Amino acid sequence: MKNIVIGIEGTVGSGKTSISRELLEKIENSIILHGGNIYRAIVYEMMKLKVMPQKLENVDIFETMKQLELEIKIENRETVVYKKGKRIEEEKLQSAQTSLVVSKVSNKANNEKLYQFGKKLIDTYRKDYHVILSSRDIIKMYPAVTYHFFIDASIEERINRKYKQYGKKIAKEQIRKMLEERDKLQEKTGYYKIYPQTQRIDVTECKTVKEAAEKVFQYIK
Repeated sequence: MKNIVIGIEGTVGSGKTSISRELLEKIENSIILHGGNIYRAIVYEMMKLKVMPQKLENVDIFETMKQLELEIKIENRETVVYKKGKRIEEEKLQSAQTSLVVSKVSNKANNEKLYQFGKKLIDTYRKDYHVILSSRDIIKMYPAVTYHFFIDASIEERINRKYKQYGKKIAKEQIRKMLEERDKLQEKTGYYKIYPQTQRIDVTECKTVKEAAEKVFQYIK
């Protein structure tokens, strides 16, 4: 049987990564390709090295990734990113600061070559695995996706989830402002676009990640 590609997109804080990890346990011979974390790793290293240009329109994200010498590997059935032999921890990639800057960079930078790279990466992994793709702009990057899901939840639910994710160290009102700003940037970039093949899943009322993942899984044959 031909391996499938399951695209997981959605609003900020709706639980895309957690749902992807639950699907990993439901689907045998599958891996997660964290497209979002690959992009975050590029931006994180740019921030770390203080090489963020003022005119983001001049930034070619793929060329930047090569210059930064970032390496993508699979560990425990998920993609991870390394910099000179040292793994970049997910906590750093998912921080509030990195998240906001990523939204700003992706809104203006040239992503074309990175999308081409992403398509080749998916095709390579698809030869041996079912691919759960947690990313943005999936239809544009990989039109041959088997299933495309857009995960959503109310703003209040998303604030609560981010509040817990950040260890309750950031005030909810600050998180609200960050989510609203990121939502506007994502919408402007076209990352919230619903395509004819997109299945929109609202997980606001789901009490657990397992319940949310089950709502997605019921559409996968």
